[in-house]
Amino acid sequence: MKESIQRFITKPKNIFLLDCFGALLTTLLIFFVLRTFNDFFGLSKNTLEFLAALALVFSIYSVSCYFLVNSHWKSFLKIICTANILYCILTIGIMFYNCKSITIFGVAYFLGEIIVIAGIVFIEIKMIREK
Repeated sequence: MKESIQRFITKPKNIFLLDCFGALLTTLLIFFVLRTFNDFFGLSKNTLEFLAALALVFSIYSVSCYFLVNSHWKSFLKIICTANILYCILTIGIMFYNCKSITIFGVAYFLGEIIVIAGIVFIEIKMIREK
C-alpha cells in the first residue's frame, strides 16, 4: 500500500489530482454537512459557504492543471501550494474570530482539515524541491 502511494505521488501531475480530490472533499463536507448543521459547528452559513466556494475554486484549479499543464508544472504547483497555506491561515483566523461561537466540533473539524492540508503542502513542497 505504501509503495503504491509513493509511486502515485512521484508523478508531478498526480499531485494536482490529489489536491483536486482533497479540495473537492472539503467543498462537499463544508457545503453539505457543516452548512446543514452550522449550529452544531458554531459558524454561520455565510462563512461556511465562503470556505466551500474557495475550496471549489482550488479544486477546479488543480483539476485544470492536471489536464492542461505538461511543462513548467512547478510554477503551477507553487501557486496551489501557496493557496493551500493561505487557506489554512484564513481558517485559523476564522476560528479565532469566531472563538465565542465555534463549538469543539467545529474546532476539531477545522484542525483536522488543517492537518490534512499541511500534509499535502508538505508533499507539494517536497515535490517542488526534488524535481
